[in-house]
Amino acid sequence: MGTYINAGNEGFKSARKREYIDKSGLIAIVNDTLFSEWRFSCVTRCRRFGKSMAARMLCAYYDHSVDSRHLFTDLEIASHPSFEEHLNRYPVIYLDVTNFTTRDIPRSEIVSQMQKEMKAEISKVYPDAETLPEDDLMAVLTKISEHYKTSFIMIIDEWDAICREASSDTEAMDKYVNFLRRMFKGSDSMKVFAGVYMTGILPVKKYKTESALNNFIEYSMVEPRKMASFFGFTKNEVKALATRHGIDFDDLVKWYDGYQIGNETSMFNPNSVMQAVDARRCKSYWASTGAFDAVAHYIQMNYEGLKDNIIQMLAGEQSPVDPTGFQNDMSVIRNRDDVLTVLIHLGYLSYKWQEEECYIPNREVAGEMVNAVKINNWQPVVDAIQESKNLLQATLEGDCEAVARGVDAAHDENTSILSYNNENSLACVLAIAYFYARNDYVIHRELASGKGFADLVMIPRKNVNSPAIVLELKYNRDAQSAIDQIKHRQYPTKVAPYADNLLLVGINYDKTTKTHECQITRWQQS
Repeated sequence: MGTYINAGNEGFKSARKREYIDKSGLIAIVNDTLFSEWRFSCVTRCRRFGKSMAARMLCAYYDHSVDSRHLFTDLEIASHPSFEEHLNRYPVIYLDVTNFTTRDIPRSEIVSQMQKEMKAEISKVYPDAETLPEDDLMAVLTKISEHYKTSFIMIIDEWDAICREASSDTEAMDKYVNFLRRMFKGSDSMKVFAGVYMTGILPVKKYKTESALNNFIEYSMVEPRKMASFFGFTKNEVKALATRHGIDFDDLVKWYDGYQIGNETSMFNPNSVMQAVDARRCKSYWASTGAFDAVAHYIQMNYEGLKDNIIQMLAGEQSPVDPTGFQNDMSVIRNRDDVLTVLIHLGYLSYKWQEEECYIPNREVAGEMVNAVKINNWQPVVDAIQESKNLLQATLEGDCEAVARGVDAAHDENTSILSYNNENSLACVLAIAYFYARNDYVIHRELASGKGFADLVMIPRKNVNSPAIVLELKYNRDAQSAIDQIKHRQYPTKVAPYADNLLLVGINYDKTTKTHECQITRWQQS
């Protein structure tokens, strides 16, 4: 078994020893590209979404130095017509770029070290090809391919590690991009490679105004094409897991669901789901990375009202985004859309392509977004989080004056994104003002009641010992009339399980004074 050539199937064999969610259908898609114009694939998704697992699976399937049939016979791919045609038929070159970026090597020397080690190992496996010491890696592979009449499968994991970690090093970047061009855009590339599969976080870099590798077919968090269902766990896959292990499926949904990837509207974070199943507990298993730090200073610039967008999304709203202008380079962030697009690729946001909007997908990510802005000391959002926390506390304590002041402040703060004297916008202000409550509550806007809609209903999450809250907003009336409306419309019938622990909150906005009045009372069973 080699490090770079014919590494075998041990990686995928280890994965099969534990519970494995069948994603082998991905192989059929890759098989369909082999020896075609579409043989170059770049599949990018955020960390902890199974990139390396997929790479190890492909290595095990294609590698001709091992027999991997037993690893696939019970999986979906085994029944596909292409299964036998390509099973263990190719020499496989495997490269994990992080094996070089994590070493103590000058950035500008990474590419030469990479080529040196790969050439040495591959030449030992194919000693009869007449290669020269001065040949670069592509020259060596071309001579081997011609002499042995063979074509390689090449799998590159974390292709963009250098782009993310050495983006400001122009020399290192030039050498790396030229290496990739030499490998995959030269005249011999179609002869040498039956297929190339690259994984990473960022799509193939657009370098110096044009795509460095425009022959690659992109599959990304923004445009996953037919690979969408292989980017994460589907609802049916998670439901089956929950049933097998006796885990509350609804909890898994609240914590880890919510990603839309292409036409797949309900995708889960795979790593977090498996961690929760193993620990038998839902919480945040997000693996913090330095990737967020790379865009943190751009976020703090508050491009085009970005702070407002982040707060809106923390409150459960969506934000417009145009991802098409992003240069796939975290060192070149030019506007608000670029920042939001990076956050989509990092997994902090999800993208609805039909509506061209992004949003925070679930409770786990919302918590990590809050942690990230705190760690990076983005003060405007840190202040907003604290104000929202104070507002919830004042509500639970029945401090009407503090609640009125808090809603006043939230209304003033958000005039840039909302029409000030508009009843619908006032309801939106409340959702934004109470966004911190999403840590402990499931929040419903305009929840249907017996005779109408409540503006905001907050239901405590499991194991949260707090009252449910029904909040009604009035416009140029008074707070007591909002309380009376809650009782008249029988909103509490919708929160019957919390009838013994239920707060009614009435808020009135006076258009003339531009101030709010608040009344808070406990629901009394009649």
